Amino acid sequence: MTITMAAAFSCCYSNNNSSVSHSLQTLQLPRISILNANYPLTRRVASHAKLPAWENKRRHIQCSYSTESSSGLDYSSVPIDVVADVKTEKIIVLGGSGFVGSAICKAAVARGIEAVSLSRSGRPPYVDSWVDQVTWVADWDGLLRGATAVVSTLGGFGTNEQMEKINGEANVLAVDAASKAGIPKFILISVHDYNLPSFLLNSGYFSGKRRAETEVLSKYPNSGTVLRPGFIYGKRKVSGFEIPLDLIGQPLEKFLLASENFTRVLSSLPGSDLFLAPPVSVDDVAGAVINAVTDDSVFGIFTIEQIKEAAAIVRS
Repeated sequence: MTITMAAAFSCCYSNNNSSVSHSLQTLQLPRISILNANYPLTRRVASHAKLPAWENKRRHIQCSYSTESSSGLDYSSVPIDVVADVKTEKIIVLGGSGFVGSAICKAAVARGIEAVSLSRSGRPPYVDSWVDQVTWVADWDGLLRGATAVVSTLGGFGTNEQMEKINGEANVLAVDAASKAGIPKFILISVHDYNLPSFLLNSGYFSGKRRAETEVLSKYPNSGTVLRPGFIYGKRKVSGFEIPLDLIGQPLEKFLLASENFTRVLSSLPGSDLFLAPPVSVDDVAGAVINAVTDDSVFGIFTIEQIKEAAAIVRS
């Protein structure tokens, strides 16, 4: 016997590591046909509904639904079992306890993305609700298993040799390890070039970053993302103290954007972007990372303006 019905679903799904309950709003789905009550139903349920992201595994989903048949019969709400492939995400954040890295971890868990931080300092000392939802490790061994993306915030200052190792060599090794492990995506936090003359860009800080960029785009030509922010502002926590960089960065960003039409003529001058490149919120950098993690069409080099545009997509 064939019964044609319209259905409204409420679903609960789980995986090996966690159980999540998620109710979908009543959906106007296409009418479906069930041959009999015991017939195994295979259907793509509410494909346009936004479900939290987890790793790519088959999940068991139990849904309850109410129906109205074409014959006018009223059917009570009953459970059905649906097996579905649900895309999930797990990111490894290199330097995840730092200023930029912690913002990325925070943004990830806010969107249901599993976040693992690798840093020498391990778990940050401050207390926040999102901190408990991140896995904090200081050991690389076995870390890449099951990851869908690696995000590197590695970088630092020092002698030319030290900066080449931190900004360049360390990132190159990370890209190589991720590529060999079959990790689908790699996202690098690099730096804006500030329109500096070439002899300054040959310093260890910039040359190291550009070397890392080349490795990302070489190993991940269709899924590697390089973000080039300028000065990044936000509330930075250092040794238990909070440095409000946003008190400087936010007004400066607004001023430079408002005066862009007047200062554009100066942009061709060497080093002009040291004064004219607008600062970027750390939340915008984190948002651009999340956009790259969740959108397979996103890859390549992102300028300051493009970072802000990508972050706006995530916020919308």
